[in-house]
Amino acid sequence: MTSFLIAEFLVYCLLTLLIYQCFAKFQQKTQLIWLNPMVMSMLVIIPLLLYADIGYAQYYQHTQFYSFLLEPAVVALGFPLYQQLQVIKKQFKQVVLVLSGAIGLMFCANFSMAYWLFNKTDVAVSLSLKSVTTPIGLALTDELHGVAAITAVGIIVAGVVGAALGPKLLSLCGVDCKKSQGLAIGCASHALGTASITSISYDHGAFASLALILSAFLTAVFSPLLTPVLLQILM
Repeated sequence: MTSFLIAEFLVYCLLTLLIYQCFAKFQQKTQLIWLNPMVMSMLVIIPLLLYADIGYAQYYQHTQFYSFLLEPAVVALGFPLYQQLQVIKKQFKQVVLVLSGAIGLMFCANFSMAYWLFNKTDVAVSLSLKSVTTPIGLALTDELHGVAAITAVGIIVAGVVGAALGPKLLSLCGVDCKKSQGLAIGCASHALGTASITSISYDHGAFASLALILSAFLTAVFSPLLTPVLLQILM
């Protein structure tokens, strides 16, 4: 039985890694931004699981090793932040002010739009927390009586879209400054976006990491304060 579980673990992990690496190599050769290896891997793995009648719980059980690697990966994002520490110190107040306004506006807009579309408070709460890292997003969802599954899906979508299309969309909008792009991606697409944009330059990675940390903190402060106010206005 133990040998079977080990073999199953290896099959799931190696197959996932193989699919991801194939798309990573393919994107590297084609330079097509929409061929994001994370997105394309999901588009392949999900149909495979459905075809083989494998539940997500079973798949997650055998691939949670990759989830454990997320924590040291997030910590590693602090390295470019440390490298640019002196530059960040000079602009820290401006960054905090900009992110405070952005987080407040984004939370209000997401909450209001979700409430208008679905007319459900729990859905509005869940979708308004899509741009923070998973542990904080789920904790806030539980505190504000949202739906954890909806928040988790929203976080994944925000991260994947930001990682795949964020830098290109910002450039098309005329935002070419490395610091501005880093702040935008870190604020909107949390760890996935930060990890992706770090590969462009250390400037991108440093400011994306800073935005990731501050956005999580500011969202945790603002969301419990803004939620009852928005409910009074919208209801």
